[in-house]
Amino acid sequence: MTKLSRRAVLATALAAAIGSAMSIEAASAGDMRIAFGDLPGIESIQTLTAIERAKERGVNVELIVLNDEDLAAQAIVGNQADVGIGAPYTLIQKAGVPIRLFAQISTLRFFPVVNSEFYKEWKDLDGQDVAVQARGSGTEAVMLLMAKTHGIKLGTVSYVPGSEVRRNALIQGTLKASIVDAANRRALEAEAPGKFIVLPVDDLSATDEGLFATADYLKNNAADVDILVEELMKTGREITENPAVAVEFRNKYKLLPDLGADADAEISEYYKESATAGSLVLNGGGAEAAADDFAFFSLAGQIEGEPASLKVEDFWDVAAIDRAVAKLGKK
Repeated sequence: MTKLSRRAVLATALAAAIGSAMSIEAASAGDMRIAFGDLPGIESIQTLTAIERAKERGVNVELIVLNDEDLAAQAIVGNQADVGIGAPYTLIQKAGVPIRLFAQISTLRFFPVVNSEFYKEWKDLDGQDVAVQARGSGTEAVMLLMAKTHGIKLGTVSYVPGSEVRRNALIQGTLKASIVDAANRRALEAEAPGKFIVLPVDDLSATDEGLFATADYLKNNAADVDILVEELMKTGREITENPAVAVEFRNKYKLLPDLGADADAEISEYYKESATAGSLVLNGGGAEAAADDFAFFSLAGQIEGEPASLKVEDFWDVAAIDRAVAKLGKK
């Protein structure tokens, strides 16, 4: 699947959204249905904590966990959820539905990984199969951009939701080339020293995860949106200042209980690395983030048009982050 038809993808997404059988009732005033297009893991603690804090402030949040970002986008288009998590630039540009990003959560920190028995460098992936998170995801954009940068043509691009799932598939040998987050990169290095090579990538500052919703939802539910954005911003700032607090958040709110207490050390290391890299967003993104995203997603072929010609207001509603920065101060 080397040439992905964005129009075909979005037509399929819209049809699926309209015909979806997900039994999610319409939200009432004060409710917020958040579609999470991934399996929550260590990297989700910041977002999950912000959601819990929003609940403490009276926002009745329902978290809908779906198995890929495509479904989260479909849920917003089909009015089966109010807020999505992802970076739906292609959807925003092509779907004709007034969806807008309204806060950036984190910037890209992904690591293309190959089995060293088969591949050593980017050029070895010419014509070879790879696996990414989902259509339109940051992982796909990284792979497409690096293939373009190195003058190669990928083979089949498979969609395998969950960085941990892809890590396990690499260990088991069912995948030979994929892309994982920082936590699962370290796990691969620990579980199979020397077996995998992390391919180099350019310095990326584009959106990994952001919050998005329809323009109408943002207009009609500004108070609830403001609370969520404020808590997301505060959580990101607190973890960046002291990464160990992520463990405290996890234990306070009983997040990711299936991982067990052994995960605390890995959580601390993950957020220490993330804080050092500056990948947690402190001021919500907005116009500056949009400029980086336009450059990145255009190069990756996921949005059309010269980056300089794209307008922030066509993709973003910055009102909530402006109000949050005015209240909390700028970092």
